[in-house]
Amino acid sequence: MSILLNKFQRACGIWQRDGVPGLKRRMRHNLFSLREALNYQKWVRKTGAAADEDRKRITATIGDLRYTPLISVLLPVYNVDEKWLRLCIESVTKQIYTNWELCIADDRSTMPHVRRVLEDYAAADPRVKVVFRPENGHISAASNSAMELAAGEFAVLLDHDDELSQDAFFWVANEICDFPDTAMIYSDEDLIDERGRRFGPKFKPDFSRDLLYSLNLITHLSAYRTEILRDVGGFRLGFEGSQDYDLALRVIEQISENQIRHIPRILYHWRAIRGSVAFSMDEKPYAHERARDAIREHFQRSGTKATVEKSLYNLHRARYALPDPPPKISLFILENNSKTVSNAKLSFKEITDYKNIEVIDVATMNEPAAAINSAVARSGGEILCFIDGNLTPLSGDWLTEIASFAFHKQIGAVGLKILDTDHTMLGGGLILGGNNLVSNAYQGFPADEVGIMGRNGLTGNFSAVSASCMAVRRELFDLVGGFDSLKLPNKFYDADFCLKLRENGYRIVFTPFAKLMKIDPKVKLNLEKKPSAKEARYFSSKWPEPLKSDPFYNPNLSKRDGSFSIDI
Repeated sequence: MSILLNKFQRACGIWQRDGVPGLKRRMRHNLFSLREALNYQKWVRKTGAAADEDRKRITATIGDLRYTPLISVLLPVYNVDEKWLRLCIESVTKQIYTNWELCIADDRSTMPHVRRVLEDYAAADPRVKVVFRPENGHISAASNSAMELAAGEFAVLLDHDDELSQDAFFWVANEICDFPDTAMIYSDEDLIDERGRRFGPKFKPDFSRDLLYSLNLITHLSAYRTEILRDVGGFRLGFEGSQDYDLALRVIEQISENQIRHIPRILYHWRAIRGSVAFSMDEKPYAHERARDAIREHFQRSGTKATVEKSLYNLHRARYALPDPPPKISLFILENNSKTVSNAKLSFKEITDYKNIEVIDVATMNEPAAAINSAVARSGGEILCFIDGNLTPLSGDWLTEIASFAFHKQIGAVGLKILDTDHTMLGGGLILGGNNLVSNAYQGFPADEVGIMGRNGLTGNFSAVSASCMAVRRELFDLVGGFDSLKLPNKFYDADFCLKLRENGYRIVFTPFAKLMKIDPKVKLNLEKKPSAKEARYFSSKWPEPLKSDPFYNPNLSKRDGSFSIDI
């Protein structure tokens, strides 16, 4: 009865604050969350049914590996329930790949069963090494003690109440064999409750630097070349609760992004029990502020002028500094019809806080790529911002937000949230591949639905963003020759442009902290229009690899439309 009462009270609060539209948005959110939770249970059953055949294939394949690196598992232990400790250790001892060692450091546990359990496993298997620390030093010190035992070429991090999938080490070894220069590996993961029920999947993109600055993208399963862990000094005292986040940030400073490998398989099950961040983001509030300290120090070491703030779910928001005075922006309003553009120009002047701008109308009814290139040639801004004339900003700081990213020397193009008139997503980055070749990320999502890993509510990277709202430095626009107006005059010129920037080493960023909304529901934005068959053929032939596997999507998600729904 109390649960129903709480739900009724929440509904009343939403109605009083946001009216009927707010209630509809909340209903869409609840239905979406329920659908995705059910879809993941179907996915677990589907993949579980094939597990026996997978194990047979893996067992047969191990003998074909070019070499079998020794994997050292670093396991700090402190006062964990016997049930979880045994499940954790046995998830290592039951690995299909057998060239491993388990390096356990007990941090002077006071629960008597801990020593007994550890000694039993060490006596039963010579690959299990245990050190009992003489004093309690917390997780960073205990992890360093475990690392002192490690003789393996790679080290895998494991928490004392979590579990690995049985094929975890095989896929790590397989990745090392396929990419010998690998220095750092991470996998997808999910949560597991006290009854063994799996939920909350984290289907991750390949390495996304800006998403890493928003949350710990690496987390579990993570594997590092042991030599590099020692070179960076191991785990730092004072960062307990976010010691692995801090470690990842220090490691990426020493390696190239090409040495970071992502395995798009769920190899790690993070135990969601009271006291764990997996149970609730509010369980260890100190850990989140230490994470922000780790990001701040990373920026200081790398010479990046940025602040780091609390974001949704106690995660993080990096904000890059603009110079004083700020650079001039050429704001190109892409015309759909004169009435819409007139309204748009008025809204930009009234709403936008950024003052150092010039506003340029661009008639884009026919061959927009050529029209935009021509307009850029007669503009004077250091930053170029293209925006569909049928959009209006929802806050005054939208242009400052995207300009701060566009001005960053390692970032190419920047996009933001584009909403329909009913507060659902029209776009938030572009996804490559599938039936449409290029799809709008999160299309149809409730605007405040953050989705898997919270990516619709966090700054991160995509392969491309839409010219319906895109900011880029003029020097980069010129570097790649602007939009391809010959081969892609009407569509895909924006995705093609972003891919050219990525080829030159620049990141494509999506920020959810700036939002634009459609003005006239009857007028289509450019991102809603279809390409010609000729444009589709050309784009497909030019970019076969990104279309085959978009690095900022995940193969476990729907390939049909870039919707971020679980593929079942």
